[in-house]
Amino acid sequence: MTTIRNLIGGHWVAPANGAYGQSVNPAHDMEIVARYPLSEKEDVDRAVAAAAEAFPRWRSMPAPRRAEILFKAAEILSRRKHELGELVTREMGKVLPEGLGDVQEAIDMAYFMAGEGRRLQGETVPCELPNKDGKSIRVPLGVFALITPWNFPIAIPSWKVFAALICGNTVVLKPSSDTPLCAVTFAEALQQAGLPDGVLNLITGSGDTVGKALATHPDVQGISFTGSCAVGESLAGAAAELHRPIAMEMGGKNAILIMDDADLDLALEGVLWGAFGTTGQRCTAASRVIVHERVHDAFLERLARASANLSLGDGLDKGTDVGPLINRRAVNKVLNYIRIGVEEGACLHCGGKQASDGALAEGYFVEPTIFSEVLPGMRIAQEEIFGPVVAVMKCGSFEEGVAIVNGSRFGLSASVYTRNVNLAACAERDLETGLVYINASTIGAEIQLPFGGFKHSGSGHPEAGGRMGAIDFFSRIKVVYRDFSGRLQRAQIDIS
Repeated sequence: MTTIRNLIGGHWVAPANGAYGQSVNPAHDMEIVARYPLSEKEDVDRAVAAAAEAFPRWRSMPAPRRAEILFKAAEILSRRKHELGELVTREMGKVLPEGLGDVQEAIDMAYFMAGEGRRLQGETVPCELPNKDGKSIRVPLGVFALITPWNFPIAIPSWKVFAALICGNTVVLKPSSDTPLCAVTFAEALQQAGLPDGVLNLITGSGDTVGKALATHPDVQGISFTGSCAVGESLAGAAAELHRPIAMEMGGKNAILIMDDADLDLALEGVLWGAFGTTGQRCTAASRVIVHERVHDAFLERLARASANLSLGDGLDKGTDVGPLINRRAVNKVLNYIRIGVEEGACLHCGGKQASDGALAEGYFVEPTIFSEVLPGMRIAQEEIFGPVVAVMKCGSFEEGVAIVNGSRFGLSASVYTRNVNLAACAERDLETGLVYINASTIGAEIQLPFGGFKHSGSGHPEAGGRMGAIDFFSRIKVVYRDFSGRLQRAQIDIS
């Protein structure tokens, strides 16, 4: 067990109240991974003050020099990849290949955002008057509050931190209380890379206390949040009152549409990966599968058989396909939705129970679960479960399938399996989601393109990507006009 502290102004310090909580291994809930500070508003105030003090120096550092620090951080993360991947698996529960992938995403993001340090494009345009030019430049906002979840405990902090830093902002990171040690190791890599004191600060504690105090702090200039819709929408209201920009990446009820001409072997792999990868604990997890009626029964039989053969266990054990849920609350929520599905009249094809045989009794395991005969309006087809539960529905045409996919308050990710290039093109156009996959699952975004959803899945400010993504959120545009004519020239008036 490790006791961690808050990072404030370059120093690791105990919380002002001396109180600590514990993160545990979700595969073995008696194993305490770390003790973390249960911080309060006083700690938040100190962290924001440190970030505000560091901001003038950091913003004045040329962006290519800031990029060198990010590049060094990428190198450090690369050297420590296996160690950190194992930590992700211990503290969050995902299987080791996914834990390593979590770290790899942070490495990729560090390299990518380091490259942006020599771009950060504005534009130069001609002016309508002689001896005058105009340009736009990117400038940082100031101190950002970054609030991150437990399901990607290194990758998602990297999306926010690296983009914010390369633009010249300073940050206070508030990670999930379920995975604080992962966030600490990430911050240590940036310290080792030479990040100046106060540029990155880290505060742990509850969302109600620390998250709220941080997001509404008067010296915070912007908020980036990933988490539940309820919390995100509450923060959005507070941010609006404070006239403060906020980027929110929230929930999803993502769907895979399988047409009658699809490669069913490929589609089966995609559904298994999308539904049960990360134990269904991704905002992009495939929790709905809409199958054309001509292939529905055959595909459902194959899916149920394959799901029943998945191996549950500790993500550090070779051969484990599906790891634990994050905590007891998650287990109770998933089991409650399974009960709701049965009560709604859906057919429980496989799974449906908490796994408690042998070593599985030590952790938070729920069997991969498949419902069929699901109607689009059922709660299990509309509400985010965030666990290994899939609702299979039937459609009679492409148009009906698209209507079912779009019939959701969420709009993050969708997938279509078809060999028909025209249908694929129509899916690109008609699916109302921020991410669309053709003959691939609903998960698998890459860092060089923006990541974000429509409707209640997000605020419209995407993560990742370059100028069309996170860079646009973590910087603002300043326009500069320079008149070197030596006389007053009036735009729109003195035109001959």
